[in-house]
Amino acid sequence: MPGIQEFFGKVAVVTGGASGIGYALAERFLDEGMNVVIADVEQSALDTAVAALSAKGRVIGVPTDVRNIEDIENLARRTLDVLGRVDVVCNNAGVETGGSFLSISESAWRWVMDVNFFGVLNGCRVFLPLLEANGGGHIVNTASVAAFNSGTATMTPYCASKFAVLGMSECLEVELRTAGSNVGVSLLAPGPVKTRMVDAERNRPVDVPLAAEASRVQVMERLAAVTAESGLEPAEVAGQVLEAIRSNSFFVLPHPDMALAGVQRRMDWMTTGNPPPLRQAGS
Repeated sequence: MPGIQEFFGKVAVVTGGASGIGYALAERFLDEGMNVVIADVEQSALDTAVAALSAKGRVIGVPTDVRNIEDIENLARRTLDVLGRVDVVCNNAGVETGGSFLSISESAWRWVMDVNFFGVLNGCRVFLPLLEANGGGHIVNTASVAAFNSGTATMTPYCASKFAVLGMSECLEVELRTAGSNVGVSLLAPGPVKTRMVDAERNRPVDVPLAAEASRVQVMERLAAVTAESGLEPAEVAGQVLEAIRSNSFFVLPHPDMALAGVQRRMDWMTTGNPPPLRQAGS
């Protein structure tokens, strides 16, 4: 039966692990006595994170662009070569850019979908056979409350990518559970968390233009303010993820009211025909 009761000595892989929720996950896993592999596209941040986390236990860093399945395959090889096994995989890397619908370039759409959806899909495709061969384990896919909340101003690519992660993860969980697999699946869907997500464009490819529309700038400023004022600490989210792995819970909802409100708005729209208003980020 899925669900990991003893973490000591086991191995966790975390993408987007050099900062934010990913770093907090790595820290929490190390506190539980796990060995940890962190992957990140930012080499300098990765080096800094490995140096800091090494004080807590055994951790290695692997430069990884989750858009490329070859990078994920290399991440898996390095994990097995150095640590010999894998038990938990957190597909956590994510980015965000946007604007008004027609102002969003194709390259921006592809960047967000490639990282946020295909990065998660790549992680599941590469690591699931390894977890199965290991006798079981757990996959955690990071989505967002945006997976339940459509219509957020200037954030359409992000919202679409997180809806895709939700749908894929639900299908995967049902398939594995029905087959009696010992691999569990969880979906992490947080709202505002004190991370650098509002600064995600720092890592955009050269062909992705900076989103500079006035409306977009205002949305990001508001989201940054909401996050600074009331965002959760990443460590709190990491603790909820650990408990979800232990209990084999699918939904990890650090902001349950925001998630449920999004579902309710859609149900009201479906049953009454009255569409909801445009939403502001962080609401």
